[in-house]
Amino acid sequence: MSKRYRLFIVLAVVAICFIFLLPTIRWYFMTPKEDQSLALSSREQIKIYAEQTALADLQGLIDAAKNNGDVPDKLAFLVKEAKRINKQAKAENPEKWDAKSVLSVFSSKQEALDAIETDYRDRIFKLKTLQKNAVQLGLDLSGGLSIVLQADLDALTERIRQQNEDADYTLTDADREDAVNRALEVLNSRIDRFGLTEPVIRRQGQDQIYVEIPGTADPERINDIIMGKGSLAFHMVDSEAFEAFDAYYRAHPTATIDSATGRLLVEPSVIPLPDDVQILGVYQKDRYGLDEFTGWTAVKKEVGLDGNHIKSAVVDRNNLDGKPEVTFILDNEGGEIFYKLTSANVGKPLAIVLDERVKSQATIQSAIRESVRLTGFGQEEAQNIALTLRTAALPVSLQVVNQQSIGASMGEDTIRQGLYALVGGLAAVLIFMLAFYRVSGVNAVVAQILNIYLMFSVLSAFNFTLTLPSIAGFILTIGMAVDANVIIFERMKEELRLGKTRKAVVDAGFDKAFWAIMDSNITTFIAALFLSQLGSGPIQGFAVSLAIGVVSSVFTALFVSRLIFDFGTDVLGSKKVSVSWRSYKNENN
Repeated sequence: MSKRYRLFIVLAVVAICFIFLLPTIRWYFMTPKEDQSLALSSREQIKIYAEQTALADLQGLIDAAKNNGDVPDKLAFLVKEAKRINKQAKAENPEKWDAKSVLSVFSSKQEALDAIETDYRDRIFKLKTLQKNAVQLGLDLSGGLSIVLQADLDALTERIRQQNEDADYTLTDADREDAVNRALEVLNSRIDRFGLTEPVIRRQGQDQIYVEIPGTADPERINDIIMGKGSLAFHMVDSEAFEAFDAYYRAHPTATIDSATGRLLVEPSVIPLPDDVQILGVYQKDRYGLDEFTGWTAVKKEVGLDGNHIKSAVVDRNNLDGKPEVTFILDNEGGEIFYKLTSANVGKPLAIVLDERVKSQATIQSAIRESVRLTGFGQEEAQNIALTLRTAALPVSLQVVNQQSIGASMGEDTIRQGLYALVGGLAAVLIFMLAFYRVSGVNAVVAQILNIYLMFSVLSAFNFTLTLPSIAGFILTIGMAVDANVIIFERMKEELRLGKTRKAVVDAGFDKAFWAIMDSNITTFIAALFLSQLGSGPIQGFAVSLAIGVVSSVFTALFVSRLIFDFGTDVLGSKKVSVSWRSYKNENN
């Protein structure tokens, strides 16, 4: 391969890695701390902040308009929005866009308020996306969430009693042990699909589970994953019962139902409601991705189908409108149950209930046996639902006993010490290589710097979590990577003793060292691969970083370093190889 193509490959790799690393650079070095705090807030907190800040900004704009003042700098985007509105209305723009002229373009104060709030919301959500694409810091570097979950074994007992029609059934110690252990397995699968976030999930006592999730995890998403019981259930809608409820509700709007909890404030017989019917709230996602109450519906208490019969679930796009939909496959038993349910109720409405909330309602058009499609979700919610369904329903309901944010064990000091260790290791390599191999040592150091750059780029590209063991793996890689340069330089010395020219020395040095370097790195990579598969927690973090370092160090040592030597030979016209303090007889040939 020609040097031009090799240079193009190196530049392309550097450019691609920079794109991978850019979110991390922007998040940790270019985003102010206050903006980071906003992005890490819950959606409810973001909504409150955006609404209150937008209201204050609107009042400031109104005050500026009364005083014939200019548009505040932080609301400069409203000028662009006002121009867009004027263009759509085919209206002329004013000579000067001051606060009064901008405000006059909007049809109402509410429209202006919505525009300001939308800008805040979009900017914060962009920062949320940026944070998700950046390198995540582990629990030992940035803290995380600590959650204690309580297994509701009484509810499990009651459920089994209803299924077996045995009012005297009680859980044995083995049943309790099995239920909690299976819940541990499901949580492990839900929280850490790829083994790279290093969660701590363990039993605590007889019926509690302790969970630590590193990094700045989104409490809402974690709550969806942990507390999502997989209780996606299909209930038949009772239209007649709903009409009775709706009539009573209209006559007694404040005394019928508690809007905060969704519970009836009167006895069902007063409305009247059948004994087998319950009233549930209907929810849709608002523009902040939060469940927004839209009304009530009446559904049968009997579950038509629960999540225990779901084998797999994926997120697809609807062919008609392109919106996300969750498609899942039922097992044989579930298929038969659902086929009987849908066959007997063709033309009737069916409610899709997720964790006691009606997410969607649809009319049964035909009998359905195995494959089921759910619509009415946003992309993120659809991904969460599919993940919950893929990992199966929890065998026992879990309740949050305690949830708190925990600080890093060593925090910023640990990060600083880790960076010092990386820089110190690199400096030690530089001194060693310069002391033993003169100018060629600079070549090795350049390769090492590029090696570190590539490792962190891969870390960012795959959204891996950086922990103390990961930093240890990177530091070890620096020490190991220089071995390849040592082997190559020692081979060059042997060729110099034979009186060969610079080009011949470089070619022979790399060619003869190639398989020795590959053998050592392949064995290390295999060991790292086994560690990543058989180990857990910190061991996995160390193994993954080591494997990344092995691959990148081979590339920089054999490909980049060779290109630097060839550049010196063919472009700079160097005639000798500065690879030792010792003078060789024909070194200048």
